[in-house]
Amino acid sequence: MATTPNLEQNSGITQEKIIIQNKWGEKLVGVLHETGSKEIVTVSHGAQRTKEHSMLVDFCIALEKLGISAFRFDFSGNGESEGSSQGADFLKEVDDLKAVIQHFSAANRVVSAIIGHSKGGTVVILYASLHKDIKTVVNVSGRYKLDRPFEERLGKDYLERFKKGDVLVGDMEETEMQLLNINMHDAGLRVDQDCRVLIVHGSADEINPVEDALEFAKIIANNELRIIEGANHDYTNHRHELVSVVSDFLKENMHRA
Repeated sequence: MATTPNLEQNSGITQEKIIIQNKWGEKLVGVLHETGSKEIVTVSHGAQRTKEHSMLVDFCIALEKLGISAFRFDFSGNGESEGSSQGADFLKEVDDLKAVIQHFSAANRVVSAIIGHSKGGTVVILYASLHKDIKTVVNVSGRYKLDRPFEERLGKDYLERFKKGDVLVGDMEETEMQLLNINMHDAGLRVDQDCRVLIVHGSADEINPVEDALEFAKIIANNELRIIEGANHDYTNHRHELVSVVSDFLKENMHRA
């Protein structure tokens, strides 16, 4: 692990660049917004994005105002982190998130909540379905229907055609094939009832339709669903509302007994 202090922010808050090694020996690079709190919230980016996405920075600044440290980082193969960029490798990113959480736990810090946007939103749900150590989860515009790219490219009947041999493995990228083994319905059902999950989505999302949020809400036992009317995938004109919804949820749920 290596840290590089950055310029000091208001009220003694600092930003530190931190490097964490994942289980493949790849370096994950992130920025810790350090308030001095024992608690930390991790913030995960979406596909073809990085830790520098303005939304992630906005979340971290909001958490600073609550006196809570936040860590935004690049998944392996993205931004400054090492590794190859494999857009469909959700499970590897779950393992990256696990490495981050383990790093802070070993440093006697407590990761109290995990936030993810877009692909990162799907990743935090998958994490909660596989690991039971985080009790507050925020899924912002995550994808429920992972095979949507197959349907768009190969047709809605692609799976039946695949079984018949009409669609060949070569028609799908290797990393995409992994998605056939990830069932978000089953993942949602495996999230513990004592894990509180915020599902927030824009009604005008042009990347992951709002129906994905409705499907998550049907299967995750302990969830709060918030649809932000008119918001697109990046909440371009609704950023303040998004950050307020997430901040209010964290204030209410992070310190539950």
